[in-house]
Amino acid sequence: MPIKITGSGCYIPTEVVSNYDFAEHTFLNDDGTPFPLPNKVITEKFYDITGIQERRYVSDDLLTSDIATIAAKNAIEDANLDPETLDYIIFAHNFGNVKKGAIQTDLLPSLATRVKHNLRIKNPKCVAYDMLFGCPGWVEGMIQAQAYIKAGMAKKCLIIGAETLSRVVDLHDRDSMIYSDGAGATILEATDEEGGFLAHETATFAYDEAHYLFFGNSFNTSHDPNVRYIKMHGRKIYEFALNQVPKAMAECLDKSGLKIQDVKKILIHQANEKMDEAIIQRFYKIYNETPPAGIMPMSIHKLGNSSVATVPTLYDSLVKGEIENQSIKKGDVIMFASVGAGMNVNAIVYKM
Repeated sequence: MPIKITGSGCYIPTEVVSNYDFAEHTFLNDDGTPFPLPNKVITEKFYDITGIQERRYVSDDLLTSDIATIAAKNAIEDANLDPETLDYIIFAHNFGNVKKGAIQTDLLPSLATRVKHNLRIKNPKCVAYDMLFGCPGWVEGMIQAQAYIKAGMAKKCLIIGAETLSRVVDLHDRDSMIYSDGAGATILEATDEEGGFLAHETATFAYDEAHYLFFGNSFNTSHDPNVRYIKMHGRKIYEFALNQVPKAMAECLDKSGLKIQDVKKILIHQANEKMDEAIIQRFYKIYNETPPAGIMPMSIHKLGNSSVATVPTLYDSLVKGEIENQSIKKGDVIMFASVGAGMNVNAIVYKM
């Protein structure tokens, strides 16, 4: 029974924030001391490492569940689907709804429930729940949805990845420049068409790695210590990703029974351009191959790292021909891969 994506949609926020917009920020070390380099040098080095030129933030009136609803509506319309026929709504995020200027997240009711309410779905058999799985949350939601369909528990699922990271960043931390906002959604269905899910792989590394990403205090020691922000041990995450993501991708590809030459595109979590390039190089090295030109579509340059939203928004943009010099067609084999807080890694081999 083929299980395929029948529709996709996204919401790209309207507020563009360039690297130049960080010129007046006061960046500090983690102990609160002034960072020794001028902001111009900081942003130039940041661009060289991450590839990010600009990112998108939501307007003050929007919440994570709002932009998720927009992406969901677009995916439902794209699939030409009656939302009352949905069996599951799986909403991957990490921070819930955080209002502009608020110090507390709002997760009651769940964001998936809010989206179901916003979509005006009456069917109580449409089960809505949230997934907290770090940046790989949307990919994991896809894996869960296909498992429900494969087991006969569902026929149609809506999987959403949305985040408003601009509300949880410490503006005194240079890492705040990485993060952005956005939402992506897909409809997954059992179909009669060839292709769809071919294999998947997931792993959680928590023995030493659990706190590589965490909630911590502002680097500005005068700030309220009870207000927390997203923090990360960047070097440890980089080394972890380079070691573990290519292995997960290779295990997933081997499960599919396909060869690396069969893979046409790899849609990887848009975390850091240099890191993503290194992951792809190591993945191909496992098979003594060199990555083909254009194998890895990228959106990070203009959209930044929107966590769970990077892969579904990248997919939606790719299938709709909105990424320059990139395209996929029916029958192409693609891979989804992600890494993030947990530390979690996952991958999917999928045939269009």
